[in-house]
Amino acid sequence: MPKLIRWGLIAAGVILLGLALNTTRQYARWSPFGEPPDARAARLAEHWRLVLPEGPGPFPAAILLSGCDGVRDNMDYWASVFVETGRAALIVDSHTPRGLVELEAWRLVCGAQALSGAERSGDVAVALKGLSDRGDIADDIVIFGASHGGWTAMEFVAHAASNERPPALAHWPDTPEALLQSVSALVLLYPYCGVLNSATAARWAGAPPALFVLAEDDSIVSTPDCVARAEALRQSNAGVEIVVLADADHGFDQQERSPLSMLRFDAEKQAQARQAVLDFLKTVDPL
Repeated sequence: MPKLIRWGLIAAGVILLGLALNTTRQYARWSPFGEPPDARAARLAEHWRLVLPEGPGPFPAAILLSGCDGVRDNMDYWASVFVETGRAALIVDSHTPRGLVELEAWRLVCGAQALSGAERSGDVAVALKGLSDRGDIADDIVIFGASHGGWTAMEFVAHAASNERPPALAHWPDTPEALLQSVSALVLLYPYCGVLNSATAARWAGAPPALFVLAEDDSIVSTPDCVARAEALRQSNAGVEIVVLADADHGFDQQERSPLSMLRFDAEKQAQARQAVLDFLKTVDPL
């Protein structure tokens, strides 16, 4: 065998081994780093954006978590939906502070090789603490996550409910009980529900009501996996609603995309998802 081919095979084997080891690390929810919550909050706060409704407050709020490609136009859309209901909307950018928007580095997140949902759940913890420290925000916060953001929201609840510190965070910014009690609901838009998602019924005690809005023809994540996961979470006696949008694909609510993306924006499906979210919020915040 020529040396060039041999060395190429060795290099490919090393890369595959590294990917396998990193995926195993993600599955084990382990990180060699532990960032203090104050430092994490300071990094994120430079890039997150809070939109307030009109009026004096204090306002109920929503934390918005984007998909694996970072903050796009759909986060602005959903922020406006929450503001229309009287909630403040905090768009949390987990990518820019980590350099995961440079040279399309966000693809590492989509490939589960950087910033797993478990690691990113620490961002939710510090965002909740940051909102609780404000005098104009009420102790009534919805966590909204799209795709990777939905996975992240589920990981936050699973970690808080089981008192397991999020990977890469040195310690909780507040007691996990206090953080979880401030969350009034979850809205999960086509989340990743595969094997790396650690949210199980055993780790879901005390979880808030959750709405899964899924795409029937999702080409990125498995809708059947999410339906099965949602039904399993019901075993913890948590309120779980499932809405599957017929003929919808992943990311139907997002217009900004990479040039090679095969996904398409669908205004009709976006409107259907909006109505499902508004109907769900009425059950959480009845008039």
